[in-house]
Amino acid sequence: MTFRNRLRLFAVSGLALFTVSASLPPAAASGESEAWHPSGGGLSATVRYTEYGIPHIVAKDYANLGFGTGWAQAADQVCTLADGFVTVRGERSAFFGPDAAPDGSLSSAAKNLSSDLYFRGVRDSGTVEELLKVPAPAGPSRDAKESMRGFAAGYNAWIGQNRDRITDPACRSASWVRPVTTLDVAVRGFALSVLGGQGRGIEGITAARPPTAAPPAAGVTPKEAAAAAQRLLSTQNADMGSNAVAFRGSTTANGRGLLLGNPHYPWDGGRRFWQSQQTIPGELNVAGGSLLGSTTVSIGHNADVAWSHTVATGVPLNLHQLTLDPADPTVYLVDGKPQRMTQRTVTVPVRGSAPVTRTQWWTRYGPVVTSLGAALPLPWTASTAYALNDPNATNLRSADTSLGFSRARSTAGIERTLHHSQGLPWVNTIAADRSGNSFFSQSQVLPRITDELAARCSTPMGRATYPSAGLAVLDGSTSACALGSDRDAVQPGIFGPGRMPTRKNAPYVENSNDSAWLTNADRPLTGYERVFGTIATQRSIRTRGAIEDVAAMAERGRLRVADLERQQLANRAPAGDLAAADAAKWCAALPGGTLVGSDGTAVDVSAACQVLRRWDRSVDSESRGALLFDRFWRKAAAVPAAELWKVPFDAVDPVRTPRGLNTAAPGVGRALADTVTELRAAGIALDAPLGKHQFVVRNGKRIPVGGGTESLGIWNKIEPVWNPAAGGYTEVSAGSSYIQAVGWDGSRCPVARTLLTYSQSSNPDSPHYSDQTRLFSGERWVTSRFCEKDIARSPHLRVVRVHERR
Repeated sequence: MTFRNRLRLFAVSGLALFTVSASLPPAAASGESEAWHPSGGGLSATVRYTEYGIPHIVAKDYANLGFGTGWAQAADQVCTLADGFVTVRGERSAFFGPDAAPDGSLSSAAKNLSSDLYFRGVRDSGTVEELLKVPAPAGPSRDAKESMRGFAAGYNAWIGQNRDRITDPACRSASWVRPVTTLDVAVRGFALSVLGGQGRGIEGITAARPPTAAPPAAGVTPKEAAAAAQRLLSTQNADMGSNAVAFRGSTTANGRGLLLGNPHYPWDGGRRFWQSQQTIPGELNVAGGSLLGSTTVSIGHNADVAWSHTVATGVPLNLHQLTLDPADPTVYLVDGKPQRMTQRTVTVPVRGSAPVTRTQWWTRYGPVVTSLGAALPLPWTASTAYALNDPNATNLRSADTSLGFSRARSTAGIERTLHHSQGLPWVNTIAADRSGNSFFSQSQVLPRITDELAARCSTPMGRATYPSAGLAVLDGSTSACALGSDRDAVQPGIFGPGRMPTRKNAPYVENSNDSAWLTNADRPLTGYERVFGTIATQRSIRTRGAIEDVAAMAERGRLRVADLERQQLANRAPAGDLAAADAAKWCAALPGGTLVGSDGTAVDVSAACQVLRRWDRSVDSESRGALLFDRFWRKAAAVPAAELWKVPFDAVDPVRTPRGLNTAAPGVGRALADTVTELRAAGIALDAPLGKHQFVVRNGKRIPVGGGTESLGIWNKIEPVWNPAAGGYTEVSAGSSYIQAVGWDGSRCPVARTLLTYSQSSNPDSPHYSDQTRLFSGERWVTSRFCEKDIARSPHLRVVRVHERR
């Protein structure tokens, strides 16, 4: 049956397309019907809403699909989107003042002024306009550009038809909620691409000044630089992470593949996911989560294949140390020949003050940068400066990668897309399909830093930072240290697909933000360059716990989607399995049941011993002892690994080492004493159920939240915000976000369960502000309505026809 005939069937069955106030999203519900049926042409789409406000967007082509997507995203997230567009236009200082901080979703800028200086520089230089002109595959395809054009039009149409009815207090009546252009949408995509490169160095790029007669700024030793780079680039310390696993058909009940995706992203701001289904009849049909402002589905599934991403360990930037002309610090030498830096003068309007004008300095390698984070200064002296190379600054291909995934019919199609578009800046890809294939690839846009090049061309700093953190610092004074190119790469200076760590059709492939090495513990991946990540090094407790779990699942076999659901919300705490029993036994044997805290006070911890012994080693909302162990382990985990564990890491046994809690380490005793003191001071019982003190507040009501922090190793990771005066953990800053468990049976409809943990809308007035958050609290899922028959059967079906006004 054709799609048109199916819609006709809906009309016959009483589910015809209609537009009345009850069918509109809340922000539009009070509008006149004529606002949704204007006469004339222009872009249009049909948006069909099912449970939890999930839109199913149908359009005839990519421009119209982008229109429906932009319209529907604005209906749920207009304030967050508008704030991001202010960022990429370089207007934050004009609206919010120069010293306030952005939300961090589009760069690492600490203040609005530095954010504006960077993004105004991008706009003034025409960087993104030039990238839009590059022919595919090196540049974006026509479909991708049409999606951007449509998204801008859809966003603008929603604002134009609803400006006076915006109820979200975050931007109600705000003058900065304004129409956008296709370029604004493209620059937002550019900002996400450079998030791991130039986006990390914005403060250092915008603050760079040629040296004066004043004493030069202090630098750091190579050893200090290596430690700072490790902290800066660690995927375990970031606010974005993820888990994902794909199972081959040999492990499943019906021989078809299974995929569980669990990205860990911020719960607030511009890096939230938003859930939808996008359909162009006969061309595209995909469901999943999109990062806000994205025109395509970022993580999702279609009828035949499902995929997810995890933040990868590849380092998407490098530095070039410049040798400067002694007579002019804005001239650098390459092969002894002078090269003058390019000045980029940028003016930023500032609220209540005169505009600020600053100059940025650019080289053949990229911008001069004077720091990468506060802990890694890179002083510009009379003899030396540093330039930042970010190959993703010429990558506007991520939308095409997502479109290729959306149209793929197998994991082979996923791989072909990765080879063709080469558009992913900082993530791995894990996929499974209905034929039973599993797939992993760390296909990132990375600077082409080979180990041989790093050994030959590293500066003294680079000889420390590259082995430890993967950050290459190369000698920029010689063309012999240029990055070179791979034949199969779509742009110069990056690795081609043939160099990417890839594992196909293992019983399971899994990643939890460590390197590709233990993607499958029985078939380790080796042979890749250090810039991709490490080999035979200690894994995080989350990776270790994940491998234990998924390897056992694969060994058990006969897996179904329900098994993925259980894995996601089992809330097992691997750190508890490693340490709680040892801690309880040691605690119970303490003379007098006391330990000395950090302030020198003796603390009676005897009650804590019993709580630790009885704890079920999980972080479910009802778990008693989970909060005690969580607060204890956060403190104990700061003890150096060489002191914390009796059995050190062994590359031959990487999943089970290190292990054996060393209770003799002084920091362990202080950690438990301080935890008992802390909880008692807050009036929190040592054996209180976790959910009583780990929750979020939505519309004045507490919603208990299970899951736990990175150091506990929880698959269902959340990073809660500690506020003991308000009751404990009272908000979640980041963690499990758009979750999907996908498989297939004998029908054409995938078997999919999803959860958007923080719900579709940031607007407290929306019915979809916290509905899925309550599901997450109760460990319940949304059954995906992918096929037309399932959409038609939704008891909450609401259908809206949206148009441009003409």
